[in-house]
Amino acid sequence: MLRSWRLAGLALAVGVFVAVAQFAGGGHVLAVLELVAFALLAYAWSPLAFPRSLKAAQAKERTRQDGRPIIYWRPGCTYCQRLRLRLGRDGRRAHWVNIWADPAGAAAVRAITGGDETVPTVELDGQPHVNPDPTWLRERLRQFS
Repeated sequence: MLRSWRLAGLALAVGVFVAVAQFAGGGHVLAVLELVAFALLAYAWSPLAFPRSLKAAQAKERTRQDGRPIIYWRPGCTYCQRLRLRLGRDGRRAHWVNIWADPAGAAAVRAITGGDETVPTVELDGQPHVNPDPTWLRERLRQFS
């Protein structure tokens, strides 16, 4: 989790540096636009853009109770960000596990993928799906209220 906050903080710091340099050069509007762009990038790379992550054991227990899928992800992963954005509000109907914050989650992904930590990896009805099509997953998530 700390790694993702560092990445987001770095993006924000670079944005501030670029905006200050632009502002000093007289480009006030461009400076604001650049700062906003870097702030949005920092948000996307932070854990804030994703639903609250659970530990793998918690997610598996909740899945046993409610049948919802588990989505293994990691901050900074463009495929995870794409999936999250395409799922929209339906993404909150799944249990999310940050593999950088949970070694058991990383081990679960390695077991599914044959040793790699390829994310996003989704467990749905006991079946693993590596980097699934967001439209397909969104349709399955809509069955959960």
